[in-house]
Amino acid sequence: MAENRASVYAEGVPCWVDAQLPDVDAGKRFYGGLFGWDFEAAYGSSVWARLDGAPVAALGRKTDGRMPTVWTVSFATPDVEATVRRIRTAGGQVVTAPTPVDGAGVAALAVDPEGAVFGLWQAGDHPGFGVRHRPGAFAWAQLYARDTETANTFYGHLFHEALFGPDAVPDFGRAPVSDVFPEVMPPHFLVHFGVEDCEAALGAVSRLGGRVQAGPFTASYGTVAVVTDNQGASFALLQR
Repeated sequence: MAENRASVYAEGVPCWVDAQLPDVDAGKRFYGGLFGWDFEAAYGSSVWARLDGAPVAALGRKTDGRMPTVWTVSFATPDVEATVRRIRTAGGQVVTAPTPVDGAGVAALAVDPEGAVFGLWQAGDHPGFGVRHRPGAFAWAQLYARDTETANTFYGHLFHEALFGPDAVPDFGRAPVSDVFPEVMPPHFLVHFGVEDCEAALGAVSRLGGRVQAGPFTASYGTVAVVTDNQGASFALLQR
């Protein structure tokens, strides 16, 4: 079922995802074919992906070939400067300092103590997802960590109410890297998009030039397959 966004997502809730790609037009063809997304120009060289008119993601062009081709999840914060201070206190690092984005909001990029990269978003005119928890939209973010206790301590300090509070409905899990990937894989977040039929979606990924990395396998939150797009960005398909 579709879930409409609130005016602003609560602190610590995944509120946006974006992909940094070598070729945005190729990304539009891939994700438009896979999820039925439409696209419109956003800030800078980025485009917003829309599903039935609602914003669900952004695709941006990599400005440095040394940067990874990745999907990044951003967590909502009402005060990005305060969150950045807590990240440093808890043993994380800030990669990109809080930066205003054309009135849409303020973005920052950080890494946790094990090196997993994530974003922060303080909403302005753009609160985040217009729809989630449905096929073709964001469904889950899984952190694959070396030490899940370290991850729980760090993110519990950072986003306690969203993860462990009485009203918590997490969209964010933690698991050991070795559960799915080779042990040499660095800790990282894996963005999941909802699908109605995982096997059918895997066929579409292959037809569109992507490939299957792992699965399908059964997780506590559904049937999951890890794939890459036609430019090497990893993400997951989630059938509830």
